[in-house]
Amino acid sequence: MSMLNQLFNRGLLGAKCKTCLTLAISRIKLLQNKRDVHLKLMRKEIAEFLQAGQEAIARIRVEHVIREQNTWEVYEILELFCEFVLARVPILESQRECPTELREAVASIIFSAPRCSDLPDLLQVRNLFAAKYGKEFIAAASELRPDTSVNRTIIEKLSVSAPPADVKLKVLKEIALEYNINWDSTKTETEFSKKLEDLLNGPKQLAEQPHAHSMPESREDSFTVDHSAASLNGKKVDRHVQYPTSLGSNSSVAPRIIGSSTREQNVEPVTEIKSTSIQSSDVLQRARAAIAAAERASAAARAAAEVVNIRFTSLKLDERKT
Repeated sequence: MSMLNQLFNRGLLGAKCKTCLTLAISRIKLLQNKRDVHLKLMRKEIAEFLQAGQEAIARIRVEHVIREQNTWEVYEILELFCEFVLARVPILESQRECPTELREAVASIIFSAPRCSDLPDLLQVRNLFAAKYGKEFIAAASELRPDTSVNRTIIEKLSVSAPPADVKLKVLKEIALEYNINWDSTKTETEFSKKLEDLLNGPKQLAEQPHAHSMPESREDSFTVDHSAASLNGKKVDRHVQYPTSLGSNSSVAPRIIGSSTREQNVEPVTEIKSTSIQSSDVLQRARAAIAAAERASAAARAAAEVVNIRFTSLKLDERKT
């Protein structure tokens, strides 16, 4: 007897386990009754939405119904496991390791306890199992390691992922049949399949969007046109063209033409050349106009320089004569 007390905390752990399991069973039965009433009301509301043609709302509400049904099924299984473990607490007390026939029930209670917030008694049972079998045993069940025996239905029903479209459609059809509603599910089936297609094709559409309005290509075309226009008709122009170092998404190509070293004159195009809205022929015409204006400015600068040179030469001659 002393050995049994030492194995299970001198018998106190077994008594606590029985108390917590009994409270958990009573609480599960109470919650099951409340959930039954709540589920009936929710299913009736969805039936009313289907009858009124408000399928969009019904498709949303049916997810809550599925989650409530899943929780109901989990609680039903947990109730059986709690009763099973409660009847075999003496076996748990007599053995150091968890018995093979109790592994599924114990592991399922450990896994479900933190995921069922309205069953605090299961957390107490989980702590008692941790005190007897160690933290590694608890971690293996909680993390669903390969060597655990957690019930597969509980794992599936307690999943946090959204219900699949086929499950939602099945529940909607069951509700329509339950309340004798002549509901055509074609629209809902199309909507479910449409959402799946949007999820698959959405990223591709986003990825292709930047190529439709690509600024670098237009910018490169404008630069090529401007450079080619600089050597039209084999004419040489005494000037060089400066381009902006950076172009924003809404920037325009506006070259600045600088004349000879003796005189500088900035010639701006009459209208800004926008790569996204002006055709290539219009760009060529404006480039020719800019070049012609630069030639006129360069010629005027050379003429002015010649006049200055002539006057300077005549002044020197006059000085020598005097």
